[in-house]
Amino acid sequence: MNEILEIVKYTLPSLIVFLTTIYMLRYFLRSEQRNQQHELKKVNRETTLPLRLQAYERFILLLERISLESLLMRIAKQNMTARQLQQEILKNIRTEFDHNLSQQLYISNDAWQKILSAKSTITKFVNLQTQKVGEKESAMKLSQQIFNEIMENKKDPARDAIEYLKREIRKEM
Repeated sequence: MNEILEIVKYTLPSLIVFLTTIYMLRYFLRSEQRNQQHELKKVNRETTLPLRLQAYERFILLLERISLESLLMRIAKQNMTARQLQQEILKNIRTEFDHNLSQQLYISNDAWQKILSAKSTITKFVNLQTQKVGEKESAMKLSQQIFNEIMENKKDPARDAIEYLKREIRKEM
């Protein structure tokens, strides 16, 4: 019995020291891992933030360029028909959109959905106004119809999407 008590007397403190060491090592390693992850996130943020800001800038520029006022001022010509103007507007929207498509990688899904929604709404709006006016009418008449509808509705999908993007990027800063 004395021998067992002697063995326990020596092994118990060793076991306690061993378990304490394991606990401290585990705590240290976890803390170190958290620090490394934090540092990695910081480096990633420093790297991706400029890319994200650039993507938001490009999408705001896209939305400005596909806003109906901007499109009409840029595209409408005196001798065009409503159909020709419609085709040019839709072609410009597609071109602008396709040019910036890869930037969706750097923005949130909600922001991307707002941009898609604005593009779709503008496209449908142009098609609807062209149907109302008639394809054979002058581009000037279509332009007037579009401006009148914009003034009546006072709702601009491009402007709404731009405001959403601005709010979202402010959260990032």
